[in-house]
Amino acid sequence: MSNALDLLKQIWGFNSFKGQQEAVVNSVAQGFDCFVLLPTGGGKSICYQLPALMNEGVCIVISPLIALMQDQVSALQEKGIKAIALTSKLNRHDTIIAFDNVMHGGYKFLYLSPEKLQSELIQEKIAQLPVNLIAIDEAHCISQWGHDFRPAYLKIPVLDKLLPNTTKIALTATATRSVQQDIIKNLKLDQCKSFKGSYLRENLIIQIKKTEDIRNNLIQLLQNNNEPAIVYVGTRKQTIDIARLLNANHLKTCSYHGGMKTDEKESALALWKEEQIKIMVATNAFGMGIDKANVRMVIHLFIPNSLENFIQEIGRAGRDDKPSHTVMLYNENSILRSKEMKEASTLTPELTKTIYQKLNDYYQIVTGEQPDEVFDFDIQDFAQAYRIPYMKVYYALMYLEQEDIIIYDHKGQRFSRVKIIESSKKLLEIQKENHPKSRLLELLLRSYGGIFDQFININETFLAARLNVDKAMVIKTLNQMDHDKVLIYEKSKINYNLRFLWPREDNFVYQSIRGHINSRNKAKEQKLKSVLRFIHNDFVCRQIQLLKYFDEVLEKPCGRCDVCLNKKKRGVTNYFEVSNKIITLLNKNPSLSLNELEGFLKMDKKTLVKPLHLLREKGLIALNLQNKFYIEK
Repeated sequence: MSNALDLLKQIWGFNSFKGQQEAVVNSVAQGFDCFVLLPTGGGKSICYQLPALMNEGVCIVISPLIALMQDQVSALQEKGIKAIALTSKLNRHDTIIAFDNVMHGGYKFLYLSPEKLQSELIQEKIAQLPVNLIAIDEAHCISQWGHDFRPAYLKIPVLDKLLPNTTKIALTATATRSVQQDIIKNLKLDQCKSFKGSYLRENLIIQIKKTEDIRNNLIQLLQNNNEPAIVYVGTRKQTIDIARLLNANHLKTCSYHGGMKTDEKESALALWKEEQIKIMVATNAFGMGIDKANVRMVIHLFIPNSLENFIQEIGRAGRDDKPSHTVMLYNENSILRSKEMKEASTLTPELTKTIYQKLNDYYQIVTGEQPDEVFDFDIQDFAQAYRIPYMKVYYALMYLEQEDIIIYDHKGQRFSRVKIIESSKKLLEIQKENHPKSRLLELLLRSYGGIFDQFININETFLAARLNVDKAMVIKTLNQMDHDKVLIYEKSKINYNLRFLWPREDNFVYQSIRGHINSRNKAKEQKLKSVLRFIHNDFVCRQIQLLKYFDEVLEKPCGRCDVCLNKKKRGVTNYFEVSNKIITLLNKNPSLSLNELEGFLKMDKKTLVKPLHLLREKGLIALNLQNKFYIEK
């Protein structure tokens, strides 16, 4: 067995370990199962890569994203270490060749997704490998209480049967106590060693700013920053709109979102990493595996749906430990939008049952029947046919798959895309014509922002319904305009597959899914409430609030967040001190009456009334039926 520190110096060029890395590496190398929680930038990959190199055999790494796997594989290959990723790009023949290379070619790392792991071929091949370690990256994806729940993670324990007694390590950057318990339980790590790093990032300056002029505030922030920055927005359309705004203000910007082609994402990422462009405007698809040390600013123009997401996203700033700013710009419309987005992704058990019924009706499956067929499935057409919102159908399919009622293979579909390339003058001429082409063009321009700047995902079924024509007519017209070089039209490649795992029993499905969906909805509601409480709480240091959410105590305020700076600016007022003391006391007690607060704090009621009123107004505390104040969980 090689020496850990020697390998660290030789391969990574570091003279010493960071935080708990050395303890984790030595424990894994000695064969102990481990659970590792190291916040973003804590060096998780070394915790499994180094011990895998210390022992003979192959390390299997379960990872949720192709981009993340490819980044890790490329980084290892640059260090002269043989690694390979099994992605959806590989067919059966290529997969067999890849396993032969791993078996006989001296490969040390095999990366694959949890979905790939369910293939019988891949399981058969894995059982033949000399595996020394199983690493489960982004392990919070296994918990329905986590912020990135991935049903396929629940099936990872199949490796216990294929590779009994093989050492396992589960790693994550964000997990509350309940998520940690889920990870350990679901991965059967009962006897594991646990290593938890601190969430405190002393170099991060966290600011929350309420403003009615978000765009001008954004421009001012970025004009004063000459180093790399990330601007997080809530939708794909906003990535285009905000990038256009910043470029118009001489701030070189590119955008990144999940609907872009792989080569487009890679191009945008390369421009930003090489600092040919300093600002990346992105949805949260720009996340895992983004490891750039000198990001000086992370700005949120939307309200994240969980503090787990927020702390991960701001954690991409200042990985070189130099002072860096994180700013959230919001207003009442931002709060309203966050609630609307949460509602759009919330599904009742009753609607899920209805969608399950419609799926069966769609394929003419009767009660008690279980077809052997694997069906092609177009989610857009299905949603349009039954007049159910697309996102509701999407989440219903996710829930039904989680409950092992269906298998929904959704890795391969690409939406149809359009980009207009004709000049504005020519477009005006076309629009004046009374022709299907002019009507469709007008609808495209009205419905899809940014269509001149880059490819925009479209839905032909939606367009056909708006124009009151057949979908085939829309496709024909788009192809004609592509031929006439008015626009570029790339038709979708539908590769969704749907398979039913149980005979049709509508009431059985409802009873099976009801409890889990209600629990998931409750968790989603609680997470958004935690974010809104964090935003509104301008009495307690931001770092203290964040660390408390993750069950960590920070005794001393950071002194640099917006709360601490405002406190210094206005002086330590009695009002601020009283509000802070009330919150601290209620955090330690389930509920307290005004008389009890008066006794604990040794203050008269007049001093307490105004702070209590304002704390209730901000939603930071509530009053129960017994007239006692409490902090809503």
